[in-house]
Amino acid sequence: MNVTATSNLQQANQHYLMAALAPVRQALQRQARLAQGKPDKEQDEEYFSPGNGLSPHGALEKLCTTFGLSNFERDVLLLCVGMELDASWASLCAIAQGVQERVYPTFSLALTILPNPEWSALTPNAPLRRWRLIDVGSGNALTTAPLRIDEQILHYIAGVQHLDERLMGIVEPVAAVNILVPSHHQLAQRLAQTWVEASQEAVLPIICLCGDDVASMQAIALKACELLEMNLNAIFASTVPTGINELNNLMRLWEREAVLSNSVLLLEWDDTDAGEGLRENAIATMVERIRSPLVIISRDRRKQRQRPLIAIEVPKASPSEQRAIWQTALGDAAISLNGHVETLVSHFTLSATTIYAACAEAKGKLATQAEAEDSPIHNQLWDTCRIQARSRLNDLAQPIIPGASWDELVLPETQRQVLRDIAAHVRQRARVYESWGFAGKGGRGLGISALFAGASGTGKTMAAEVIAGELRLDLYRIDLSSVISKYIGETEKNLRRVFDAAEAGGAILLFDEADALFGKRSEVKDSHDRHANIEVSYLLQRMESYRGLAILTTNLKGSLDQAFLRRIRFIVQFSFPDANQRAEIWQRIFPNKTPTQGLEARKLAQLNVAGGNIRNIALNAAFIAADAGEPVGMKHVLQAAKSEYVKLERPLTDTEVKGWV
Repeated sequence: MNVTATSNLQQANQHYLMAALAPVRQALQRQARLAQGKPDKEQDEEYFSPGNGLSPHGALEKLCTTFGLSNFERDVLLLCVGMELDASWASLCAIAQGVQERVYPTFSLALTILPNPEWSALTPNAPLRRWRLIDVGSGNALTTAPLRIDEQILHYIAGVQHLDERLMGIVEPVAAVNILVPSHHQLAQRLAQTWVEASQEAVLPIICLCGDDVASMQAIALKACELLEMNLNAIFASTVPTGINELNNLMRLWEREAVLSNSVLLLEWDDTDAGEGLRENAIATMVERIRSPLVIISRDRRKQRQRPLIAIEVPKASPSEQRAIWQTALGDAAISLNGHVETLVSHFTLSATTIYAACAEAKGKLATQAEAEDSPIHNQLWDTCRIQARSRLNDLAQPIIPGASWDELVLPETQRQVLRDIAAHVRQRARVYESWGFAGKGGRGLGISALFAGASGTGKTMAAEVIAGELRLDLYRIDLSSVISKYIGETEKNLRRVFDAAEAGGAILLFDEADALFGKRSEVKDSHDRHANIEVSYLLQRMESYRGLAILTTNLKGSLDQAFLRRIRFIVQFSFPDANQRAEIWQRIFPNKTPTQGLEARKLAQLNVAGGNIRNIALNAAFIAADAGEPVGMKHVLQAAKSEYVKLERPLTDTEVKGWV
């Protein structure tokens, strides 16, 4: 609707409202004259005839119809409206009631001056008070308490519609989205039809959209609302108040808002942590008691005690649908990609909205780069997709910026080759599984998993960095010891959050301290033992189905269950480096820009420490030399080595530093 049309409607509504207020004002004036002992000049109760020749399409009449107000209740509401719009009504109210201080309308005044008075209109369950159309002041008898129209209702009657400010910050309108893949458009039509068919039921069922793609589920709910000419507003589980008074107030306000604006409430109900029982109970109460249309977005089907629930599974867009979105979003630029779209589809699982955003961002970067020819669009798209997929995972795991290369990785050739094989499996996953048909041989075991075993500092994390750097994928570390929870079922919930968040971007997941969860399977003696085994099975199941690479690290391979090891595709043993390997590490440890003098790798290799410790010593030696204003030399390394050995709680032997200084 254009601005002119909106303005015309508001003017027509204003004229209608003024006409509707006129007979109420005349009734008030008549009572004021009587209270002053003046003769009543008019007999005009016909002014209160329903409709009174006015348009039935004004905001007032719509509100009265919506909430089922009687003629008397309508006039009570108008009595309160006039009080807000016309300053002269205050003195009229005081005169009409014969009390100088009573400069406000009351039920007593309404019962006296308005036709067809109804005592039932005062009850809490009657529309005026149940829907909080008016507020009744405290401290007085009910009939003499001040009456005031609710501000939101006043704005509505005046033709100004907006979200109640008391809901702002808790409930927010869902922005329009015009991008929906065909399978999701069908689900939107199904949702709309479900509402139509259920509208005749005594209790409207809850719709639960189940899946991992929150953006798509929101778009489906929005499209269903558009098909039914309804609005959609969202509330997050984390913003639902836990106090009973605040919760009741929220529910009343929303129920009224839903009726006034013909709106559906979308509840994004993510997993709540253990210990948040109050919030879970508050959400469950709200879901049970709200009777307006409600859609829940959740990873799993939610169970309800009484209110019926219809669950609709929402799968992610299929590869073919994603491919079509990429082609549409890229436009002419898709022609120059030469198969890179397939690579994007195989590595990233993004919603339609996210794909369009990624394309717009990549195009924008290229348009502002003078060196665009050196940064082709497929590189920009790849990097942008990684960024778009990070948001959820950044809150759940520690990002590691890959900084190591193959040249820095000192390992026997056998282990290096296994690492190259791991990278090849990730890089060619789509070709082998999809194009060459291996996915059809069975879904289990298609995930790429690896176990890196070895003592601390032997290069396990560096190896993961090297693979991530070559594949240009994000790397995240997850400390399994911190993921494990004492609450039954919480460990699985924590792991699910990580994998669900990582699926979109195919990030490499590095699970540290695998022995914390994967110790030898013990005899099941109680419920905690049984759930511990369930947690192991769940992690293995997710690793086997994960689209990216999942790496586990352990310092104690011998403590791991053999049944578990058989389900891991790659196992790489990181041994403690011998003297030759340590010398090679020392030769590569200092960057080319670092000034050095007299360093002898063979003598430095006498230090019987792992690669991680060598890096610590080299870094500390660089700071010591820089502070002394000197190039890094053997004496600086010696001082740094002494500090490292203190940390290791080991003595630095004469043999290890023989011939150094």
